[in-house]
Amino acid sequence: MGRRATAARNLAGVTEQKPRGLADRLFGAAAPAPAPRVPAPRPVAPTSVRRAAAVVALEAGGLAGLAVLLLWLTVDGEADSTSRALAEVVLAVLAAAFLGAGAAGLRRLAGWARGPVIAVQILVGVSGFIAAFQAGRPDIGVPLLVLAGAVLYLLMTPEARLAYLDR
Repeated sequence: MGRRATAARNLAGVTEQKPRGLADRLFGAAAPAPAPRVPAPRPVAPTSVRRAAAVVALEAGGLAGLAVLLLWLTVDGEADSTSRALAEVVLAVLAAAFLGAGAAGLRRLAGWARGPVIAVQILVGVSGFIAAFQAGRPDIGVPLLVLAGAVLYLLMTPEARLAYLDR
């Protein structure tokens, strides 16, 4: 093949292939490197979702503090059963981690985070109602009701619902 034919083929976008070696013929050649991926733009969470994430993170911090307090009371010797007290500590730590992950997911507008956070807030609201009105402990129940109501309200605002629909 002459110079003119090679130049014409290069102009047409056809490149000359190198002769393949024995290993390439037997096992196949390595795939060419893929083009670099362009990162997709991350959606910005609206103000109400960011505030809901902050309240959920506050709840996670409160549960982590409760876990530390329960551990302190267990080590101090106030618990009737050490194994049950340690189980309570583990449950409080797991719940704090779950809420922390939910807060991070809300902040990033992750689709998996909204449903579990709403379900937990309903449970927190029921617990707050029972503590405030049936157990006679409004000092515990009313703050739980306020936190759960705030998160539910913030996640039900039109901008929060649209943020999850527009993804």
